[in-house]
Parts: sequence; C-alpha cells; structure tokens
Amino acid sequence: MTQQITPELRQWIVDQAQAGHSAESVLQSMKASGWDEDVAIEAMESTLRGHLNQQAVAQGLPPAVKVPEPAVGDSPLYLDGGDRQVAVLGVMALPRVVVFGGLLSDEECDALIALARPRMSRSLTVATKTGGEDVNEDRTSQGMFFQRGENELVKTIEARIARLVNWPIENGEGLQILQYVPGTEYKPHYDYFDPAEPGTPTILKRGGQRVGTVVMYLSEPEKGGGTTFPSVFFDVAPKRGNAVFFSYERPPPRTKTLHGGAPVIAGEKWIATKWLREGEFR
Repeated sequence: MTQQITPELRQWIVDQAQAGHSAESVLQSMKASGWDEDVAIEAMESTLRGHLNQQAVAQGLPPAVKVPEPAVGDSPLYLDGGDRQVAVLGVMALPRVVVFGGLLSDEECDALIALARPRMSRSLTVATKTGGEDVNEDRTSQGMFFQRGENELVKTIEARIARLVNWPIENGEGLQILQYVPGTEYKPHYDYFDPAEPGTPTILKRGGQRVGTVVMYLSEPEKGGGTTFPSVFFDVAPKRGNAVFFSYERPPPRTKTLHGGAPVIAGEKWIATKWLREGEFR
C-alpha cells in the first residue's frame, strides 16, 4: 500500500522542526509510527524546503531557484559517474549536503597536484564590492585555476561531476586547486554572491548566481583541514579521493551553507573546488 504524504503530516513535520527537534529524531518517530524510511525522508525534505521558501517569499526575499541535485532520493549506496561508480557516504537535507566516496582516483589526485603546483600563487577570492578579485585575509591558501576543459583530465572530472549532480558542464566555473599548509585555513563563509554588494551585478553577468559547490580532497593532512558547516555542527574529514557537495537555492543565510576550511595542524591539504552557476559560465 502506497503511503500518502498528507497536509496534516507536513504540518506535523513543520511543528517538530519549529520546536527544535532534530531531523534524525523526527525520522525515527515517523519510522516508529510505521512510515517507510524513504517516504519519510522525502516528506521531511520536501516539506521543510517548501516551508522555508514560503517564509522567504513572505519576508520579501528571493524565491528559490533550481539547483544541482544528486539522485539520492532512494538512498543509493553508489551513483553512476559515467566512467566510475561513486559511493554515497552521507546525505543531509538542510543544508543539502552529499558526501561522496572515491569521486577521484589516487592517480587523478596526484595528476591534478602535479599539473597545478608550478602555477600556484596566493589565493584570490571574488570581490563582491568591486566585481573583480582580491586577496582575502580569511583565506590563507595558495591556489590556481584550470580553465573549463583545459586538458583531458579536467574534462573527465568535469563530466563526472556534471553527471553526479545533474547539472550542465557549461554551468561550471573553472576547476580551482588549493594548497593549505600548517596554520592556513579558510574561515567560515558563503559561496553565493551577496546581492546587496555593489559588484555582484557585474559578477552575475558571467552565468548568474552560484547554486552549488563540490570540494574534492586530493591529499590527506595528518591533522586538521576538514570542511566545517558550523550552522549545523557538521564536519567532513579530508579523505583523499572523497568529496563533499552542497547546494544553495537562494542567497540568504537561511540555506545554512555557512562553511569553512578548518586550519591545517599537521601535514598539507590539497583540494579541488568546482563552483556551479545558474546558467552557462562565460
């Protein structure tokens, strides 16, 4: 018998969230009441996203936009990356976070580092006040960018990401490689461009707003260096070859995608970052 997601159930889910109950406790309550786990997860995700969108619109905030979305609705162990199977290690509804295992091979990690190393310099960030780029004191890494499709390795990885998150290759920015040594970090921040900043309209001309991020770990520091989501007290360990994806359907902080690169304590961390835009990035 098919279980129906009723308006009464949706209201109950909203009430539980507003009362401060965790997603896990709500899920367990639904399962204890006889709900199928997959149906319960779908009900929670769709209800909470719809509720947040209604709240945002009522407050005059931008409506939600379409975002990249891996096919994790039926709790798969693996997703098809086209040329390899990629493990699904963890999924979170709000913020929308998916942790991938084995997105990159060891050989691909080594090759990206080798190609990037001669081109590294102090990392720049997009400057929303001017629409250009500048040095950000919150980000103390070294970095470089590959142009989209710059070489066969980059093309392969970009195609794999596009398939995993169901988003066009042409909507991706160039692949950025970053190196963090002991003492370096990237303090918590948002990847979307603040609509209130004067330089944002210029930035958005190149493909619209950022709507998703994929961070791939190319090496393993001995200590530190995880990706942190402080709004939800969630950390992702920097395991070589693994990756974390997260999306954000609107600019305001209510997406809970505040994140950072924790300080490296020992060893060094190399990562590859792919930002995804609403439209074609030019």
